[in-house]
Amino acid sequence: MNLSWQHLLAFLFAVGLLVTVHEFGHYWVARRLGFKVLRFSVGFGKPLFKRVAGADKTEYVIAAIPLGGYVKLLDEREAPVDAAEVSRAFNRRPHWQRILVLLAGPAFNIIFAVLLLAALFWANGVTHVRAVVGDVIAESPAARGGLRSGDEIRSIDGDVVRDQSDVVMALLEQMAGDGRVLLAVAGKDGAQRETTIEVADGAERRQLTVPENLLRGLGFGFYRPPVPAVLGRVLPDGTAAAAGLLAGDEVVSINGTAIVDFYDMARRIEAHAGDSVLITVKRAGQEMSLRVNVAVVEDQGKRVGRIRVEPPARIKLPPEMVAHSAVGPVAALAMGAEEAWRMTALQARVFWRMIQGHVSLKNLSGPLTIAEYAGDTARSGPAAFASFLVLISLSLGFLNLLPIPILDGGQVVYQLVEWIKGSPLSERAQVVGQQVGIGLLVLMMGVALFNDILRQFG
Repeated sequence: MNLSWQHLLAFLFAVGLLVTVHEFGHYWVARRLGFKVLRFSVGFGKPLFKRVAGADKTEYVIAAIPLGGYVKLLDEREAPVDAAEVSRAFNRRPHWQRILVLLAGPAFNIIFAVLLLAALFWANGVTHVRAVVGDVIAESPAARGGLRSGDEIRSIDGDVVRDQSDVVMALLEQMAGDGRVLLAVAGKDGAQRETTIEVADGAERRQLTVPENLLRGLGFGFYRPPVPAVLGRVLPDGTAAAAGLLAGDEVVSINGTAIVDFYDMARRIEAHAGDSVLITVKRAGQEMSLRVNVAVVEDQGKRVGRIRVEPPARIKLPPEMVAHSAVGPVAALAMGAEEAWRMTALQARVFWRMIQGHVSLKNLSGPLTIAEYAGDTARSGPAAFASFLVLISLSLGFLNLLPIPILDGGQVVYQLVEWIKGSPLSERAQVVGQQVGIGLLVLMMGVALFNDILRQFG
């Protein structure tokens, strides 16, 4: 993980935008329901910009630390309130209104994600890539279940799948469950049949719930067009660069064995972790051989070899593999809402199974990983960065709905208890709740940061 200033700028922009959306939700609903808003701040710490406006003399602030924000409402529990404005204080408003204000922040994050998804669907249309199986690894769960190269996955556990993305999400959810998946497939000859992939070992299933481990761990991948064994990019910090390999080199053989394509080369390199291999390449029409040390990295609990090279420019899928359709604005909005619901529901199920111990804690990402994704997607273009914003906005909305006291969801629980009880919770109960909430958040952030560090050195 190599973070640059571009990654930092993209990360700060994303956080600032999504926090503003979240806090604007609280602010907008509070104003509409008659609460008095004292301050609307994007960021924490020393104010860099401050403006007082409106009949309520609300302070609008941009602060120095752009990693959060808040909306401060008039509240008797925090300071004395003028008798003329008591009715507008948070603690004097009806409980249902307080709850609406608290829910508005997460709701605006989800609405923002829906609108972004709708805009993407409307602008770019919808593309589905057929879930055709490529290589199947011998003796893997997929091979034992009867999956074959060339099969097209049509449904999983009775649910029709539209494309590769549907397959990955369904498999991920099942690996977080009992690990048994029923697939309906069509073979190369068009014949329909059923196969079952089963992973009985709980520890193995937890490893498979890390998205990058899923397909490889199950033992198959999706079809990829042949890619010539030409080096598209030789990363400067890798052993290939140290040995003198250059972008544009065509790999002819490794240790005397002819290479079929780029993926064949990658598999052979993986098998020689910690070894030294003789790579013969064709450069400017001439063949030459170079001795390359193969670095060792951990991948899904196994030692594999890497020399840090990338394939040439992406090879396009054949037209019959891809279905693309244009979408109108109304249909795009409906699809955006459906996709946001599907992603949030999956997130909730996976999070609950993580608490139960069925899903790997490696799925928790911290600021370093998020910053890396922000920078990488920003470099890839507006559509990729917008997709990143959708994921983070939905995650922010979901996280804030958790019943943890210092989050919006925890405050909603407080208001419900107070509403049912008929009187405020004791100060002691609120303090204990805050302490527990802070402890849980620190624990989650600690795990996420630990994962970041592991990825940094992995």
